[in-house]
Amino acid sequence: MDKKNQTKVTEIYFSDFPQFEDGGLLLFILLLCVYLFIVVGNAVIFLAVQLDVRLHNPMYSFISIFSFLEICYTTVTIPQMLYNLVSKEKTISFIGCLLQMYFFHSFGVTESLVLTIMAIDRYVAICNPLRYAIIITPKLCTQLSTGSFTLGFLMLLPEIVWISTLPFCGPNQIHQLFCDLEPVLLLACTDTSMILVEDVIHAISILSCVSIISLSYLRIITVVLKIPSGESRQKAFSTCTAHITIFVLFFGSVALMYLRFSVTFQPLLEKVIALMFAVLAPFFNPIIYSLRNKDMKDAIKKMFGSQKILTVSGS
Repeated sequence: MDKKNQTKVTEIYFSDFPQFEDGGLLLFILLLCVYLFIVVGNAVIFLAVQLDVRLHNPMYSFISIFSFLEICYTTVTIPQMLYNLVSKEKTISFIGCLLQMYFFHSFGVTESLVLTIMAIDRYVAICNPLRYAIIITPKLCTQLSTGSFTLGFLMLLPEIVWISTLPFCGPNQIHQLFCDLEPVLLLACTDTSMILVEDVIHAISILSCVSIISLSYLRIITVVLKIPSGESRQKAFSTCTAHITIFVLFFGSVALMYLRFSVTFQPLLEKVIALMFAVLAPFFNPIIYSLRNKDMKDAIKKMFGSQKILTVSGS
């Protein structure tokens, strides 16, 4: 391409969003309701854990951190999607696009690390219960949480810095619902072979977390099946059911998106997969943790019914 005829890209255009009058309003209302549910639902879980002393233990601490991350994770992309559904421009600045990619993937990596820690926590609790309090100390929980955030936000930094140095000379259209690494890299007017390196980096990080989590839960299932008491066995299984469900939802959709290398899907399927891990997985998080966990349900009821309880006590 002749460099004299290149025009520097300063904004990214999302070409596949419908116009406001062509169904954009209906999608806007639907997505807004989903987003509000995600924010409110995960905020309720986060606050319930913080306010109920019965939930001040490592397992619920990690659940509250994960719920906080879900709010941040969706806030990086969904507000921009909502704007694109009602705006005629349907654009984002190039710097804004880089920041969206950075925070979206940083929060995503941090979530995967927290899910891995949650699996290890359950492994120690069920497979080595007598030493649980000695191994999973408050200090270790703080270190693991801090380490997850630090690693999550450092891992993507070199890649985003590298992308920011590439020449982007048009076209500036991407066929995705938000800024993602591969669609943006395809706009660069230079060698994009680094896409394969990026795929390998993501694959290694995803497979590492999936392997640790899978091995942890396989060991847990093996131990639980040997418990003679049916009631104890049921309680142990119910403790891990929510974690496993979230694990499958999160990593299943992420694997479809980032473990396919050169395999391409139909444009509509691409967007469905993107919605699965960017919107639907966070949507189900508060439902799973509030409906499948008795202690969490009791804490939420207590949080919303505290004023009523105080009134009854006073009378």
